[in-house]
Amino acid sequence: MKNTTIQITGMHCASCSTLITKALKKVEGVNEANVNYSTSKATISFDEDKVKEDVLVKSIKKIGYGANVVAAGGDGEAEDKFKKTEINELRNKLILSTIFAFPAFLIGMVLMQIGVKVPFAEFILFALATPVQFIVGKQFYKGMWIALKNRSANMDTLIAIGTTAAYMLSLYNILFNPAAGQYFETSAILITLVVLGKWLEAVAKYRTNDAIRKLMNLAPKTAIVIQNGKEIEMAVDDIKVGDVVLVKPGQRVAIDGVIVVGHSSVDESMITGESIPVEKGVGDSVIGGTMNKHGAFSFKATKVGENTTLAHIIKLIEDAQGRKAPIQRYADKISAYFVPAVVVIALATFALWYFVLGAALSFALLASVAVLVIACPCALGLATPTSIMVGTGVGARNGILVKGGDSLEAAHKLKYVIFDKTGTITKGVPEVTSITALGKNTEKSVLQIAASIEKSSEHPLADAIVDKAKQQKLLLHNSQKFRAIPGHGIEAKISGKQYYLGNQKLMAKFGIRTDSVKAEMASLEAEGNTVMLLSDKKSVLGYIAAADAIKDTSKEAVTALQKMGIEVYMITGDNERTAKAIASQAGITNIFAEVLPQDKANYVKKLQDGGKFKVAMVGDGINDAPALAQADIGIAMGSGTDVAMETGNIVLMKNDLMDIIKAFKLSKATIAKIKQNMFWALFYNVVGIPIAAGALYFSYGIMLSPIIAGGAMALSSVSVVTNSLLLKWVRL
Repeated sequence: MKNTTIQITGMHCASCSTLITKALKKVEGVNEANVNYSTSKATISFDEDKVKEDVLVKSIKKIGYGANVVAAGGDGEAEDKFKKTEINELRNKLILSTIFAFPAFLIGMVLMQIGVKVPFAEFILFALATPVQFIVGKQFYKGMWIALKNRSANMDTLIAIGTTAAYMLSLYNILFNPAAGQYFETSAILITLVVLGKWLEAVAKYRTNDAIRKLMNLAPKTAIVIQNGKEIEMAVDDIKVGDVVLVKPGQRVAIDGVIVVGHSSVDESMITGESIPVEKGVGDSVIGGTMNKHGAFSFKATKVGENTTLAHIIKLIEDAQGRKAPIQRYADKISAYFVPAVVVIALATFALWYFVLGAALSFALLASVAVLVIACPCALGLATPTSIMVGTGVGARNGILVKGGDSLEAAHKLKYVIFDKTGTITKGVPEVTSITALGKNTEKSVLQIAASIEKSSEHPLADAIVDKAKQQKLLLHNSQKFRAIPGHGIEAKISGKQYYLGNQKLMAKFGIRTDSVKAEMASLEAEGNTVMLLSDKKSVLGYIAAADAIKDTSKEAVTALQKMGIEVYMITGDNERTAKAIASQAGITNIFAEVLPQDKANYVKKLQDGGKFKVAMVGDGINDAPALAQADIGIAMGSGTDVAMETGNIVLMKNDLMDIIKAFKLSKATIAKIKQNMFWALFYNVVGIPIAAGALYFSYGIMLSPIIAGGAMALSSVSVVTNSLLLKWVRL
């Protein structure tokens, strides 16, 4: 089997991806096809003995879309340009449409309604509506034509038929029946609102793809390779498995490998999410994209190209994002049956009045047009986007950034919530939790000496000790002969006296006995603390424990979720002992510990159980990005990495976990409004269409004119928008 990626142009809505997927799967030799509407790409697995790539491209073009094979090893620049072009085109269409639609709105729906007579108003409105209908609205006609060719219907079909009916009836009236009125402004305003929604959608899709671009930028473009004893700088793409790569202090690791020479501490927070740098020596693995902090080392490349950990994370994000379905599919499903039904009813209305009942041609024509006008999908088209726009606005005011309707759709029916540990449940910054003095020493003197030594260090634990000393307003001394000992700790002199600060390995290195404190240290470590021993040349003077404390609202948020019937899990790459300690403090009993970055998404899949349950993932690190994308809803902390924030469906800007509860409440309120809107949109049609067709004419003499039909249609839209605006007062 061979895999290929095809860039697709001309996709108008989520139903397009379904249509293209079906077409590709019909091609003999295609094993699997996944069309990602977010990236406008199709990933296809096929038997190259049975089908070639050009046949796959032709199968997509045959149903009305553009397609080109993406070159292997592409850097995403072409896709980036494509997305920017799409956004700019929609923005220009929106500007053009607004220029004409706004004055049409003023004349047709404001001035004329309050009795202000505008000379030649009908012809002015005709001149304003025409470019909107046929220049800006061209994309809807194209989308409708593609759907019709493939025996389908979508929102483009609804918009095209509805606006064309209003436009053509208006044109007929101003030419042949001026007294009947016109509806030019209706079609112009509707097209403008729909284009606005499509532009916002395009911007959101582009920002989603930013996550992948930022991940790609983590790995350096060049690296220093040692060949025949010489240092040679070469492109990362040219490095092969087995090459020895040199990494100097402050440089990023280019690709995955194993250290063969040297010792250093490596900041893996962008991959593992853990804030404390990891000590690395000969035989230890390093991951591409991580940052070397202090020492220099050389490593042998073990994974290159698409096999690196970072590349796997990028692939996982792309795959997970491709399986998300937008909430607008509700309307698309309805439209698939609604549009053909309305057309049939309109034709039946004309035939009944003209051929069976013998009515005049104009009467029969107006009756059928009234059916189309009252069935114009304004309300149905506005039902979802207006609710989402108001709902996301409410969220933004509360520091909750919701990136789309799919997030709101999934958030109200969650079964599980998985929290990352570091930076999500915890603060992400180590803090001193306890200070113990031994012998005649005091806690103050132990902290003062330790901080005086650590102020020359850049280690996160050093920052925690120095910050603690500053809080107590201690006077720090100047140290001399400071030396960091990787994997052990540090040594320095203060006023000529030698001190050591670090772990038990450091004490053993200099012959300092620690038997008397081992039990206390084990107890502190069981609670998730890192313990640092302070000694002089003779004995241990005391020890300082530091830990990444949980946030103030973590336990409260967990309790609130549990009361809502949601099961809470914690996932971390940390050891099980530390994980249990932190989880216990937060009130969590379900734990996934010692989980590799690429496996986090698999744990989300496990809880999803093949799509039976909705799962939310809450995180802040790059290592969380695949899981955030795989989850039905990814929630990123505002203090987290840019990649996590771009990948997450919801971003909590205030870093308050209680905002998750608010987000879920907002989701339920917004989805309720969408369902209400869709009910009223369809209710107007169910009641209005029969009346427009003349169901009450013989019994009550009531015949719904196109003017009244247009008014009813407008009323349905107003009710939908008004109902959506009520979300502004929802209590979170």
